[in-house]
Amino acid sequence: MSLTLQAPPVTAPPTYNDTIVKHFTAMAVVYAIVGMLVGVYLAAELAFPSLNFGLPWLSFGRLRPLHTNAVIYAFGGCTLFACMYYSVQRTCRVRLWGDKLVAFTFWGWNAIIVAAVITLPLGLSQAKEYAELEWPIDLAIAVVWVAVTVVFVMTLVKRREPHIYVSNWFFLAMMIGVAMLHIINNLAYPVSWGKSYSAYAGMQDGMVQWWFGHNAVGFVLTAGFLGVMYYFLPKQAQRPIYSYRLSVVHFWSLVFIYIWAGPHHLLYSPLPDWAQNLGMVFSVALIVPSWGGSFNGIMTLRGAWGKLRTDPILKFMLTAMAFYAMCTTEGSLLSVRSVNSLSHFTDWTIAHVHSGALGWVTMISVGAIYHLWPRLVDRPLYSLKLVNWHFWISTIGTVLYISSLWIAGIMQGLMWRQLKDDGSLAYSFVQTMAAMHPYYLVRLVGGGLFLAGMVLMAYNLVRTSYQAVSEDLAHAA
Repeated sequence: MSLTLQAPPVTAPPTYNDTIVKHFTAMAVVYAIVGMLVGVYLAAELAFPSLNFGLPWLSFGRLRPLHTNAVIYAFGGCTLFACMYYSVQRTCRVRLWGDKLVAFTFWGWNAIIVAAVITLPLGLSQAKEYAELEWPIDLAIAVVWVAVTVVFVMTLVKRREPHIYVSNWFFLAMMIGVAMLHIINNLAYPVSWGKSYSAYAGMQDGMVQWWFGHNAVGFVLTAGFLGVMYYFLPKQAQRPIYSYRLSVVHFWSLVFIYIWAGPHHLLYSPLPDWAQNLGMVFSVALIVPSWGGSFNGIMTLRGAWGKLRTDPILKFMLTAMAFYAMCTTEGSLLSVRSVNSLSHFTDWTIAHVHSGALGWVTMISVGAIYHLWPRLVDRPLYSLKLVNWHFWISTIGTVLYISSLWIAGIMQGLMWRQLKDDGSLAYSFVQTMAAMHPYYLVRLVGGGLFLAGMVLMAYNLVRTSYQAVSEDLAHAA
């Protein structure tokens, strides 16, 4: 009796839905330039207030939420959806679930962004940090966000790969966490199509808002972009992640600790001391997962440091990891009550936010987009030299931006504390603002450099696409 061994059936490789990835990636670059252009204009307004020209829709109070929503939800959101849709297909070895629902998420998200661009300059706002949009748009956000979550989860369900790669855990935490945070924080009583009142009042409203606000940073700008890092950094370096076990520890410690850290925004407020102390303790504890994740990312390049000489995309990713470690450590420092008493309401907080936004989020996003685009158009990047220029322009811009505001912020805090012998304030508000002016000019230059780098990136990607189209036409002819 003979035993015949049959070869396993040969299955065709899955046809991935990369069209949607290309669309989200292209819009991410567009929104980055638009959002950062608004940010540079706001920096110019702070240095030269007459630039609002007396027009309400050009005032700082209306353009500032437009800037934050554009860079976080338009640029950041589109980058996350592009990277998530791209990586989940490869790590699960299946096509995205539900082509029609996938297309709906793209058009729905962009319709929300257009609505924000229209309503915020008109002053239609809930006046809640990172949650300014009014109730009809909030409902649309919830619908689209849940649709993206359904696509992502159903793709995981039908995966051909038994293991769920760690980047997908970070993306899943972002999707579930933000849905919960957004829905609870935005419960409101509508009184018209453009006006609503929060379902919470007083200190409860503040507590819920900063439970949302800090965790929007935690689950979108941290967990989401860590998912980007854990997929795209090893792929670009062509090396496995340094420690998979550490990545899992990083994930569980981050999502457990971060959710409790919001009360550190309400130190010295009517919030009960136990809640303030809880936020402060968990914020300090965040150093552990933050440094663990940074170490894991940086050590992935162990034995491959020479690639940094020839691969400017890796420079973006490695610098992003360094800024991630620095920014999260600074955040833990600023959450300590004695330090917060000096930093609160000063430009030190603005420096901290932008060291994370520019140094960590944007740089890891830029690295991922540079990795994605050649693969989406099936052509090499037009110019690696331009990528290198982009890196140095962005890095110098970031350093100028945050260092000027570190100095300005600490100076502000010290001037506000200074008292005369009779107990009155030593400096008036106008004197404080006059002292800030040179640093606001440096901030404007830094922001302008960073914007110039993004324009350079857009040019590089357009030329890459043009090159692909030209070659396709030549082959067709």
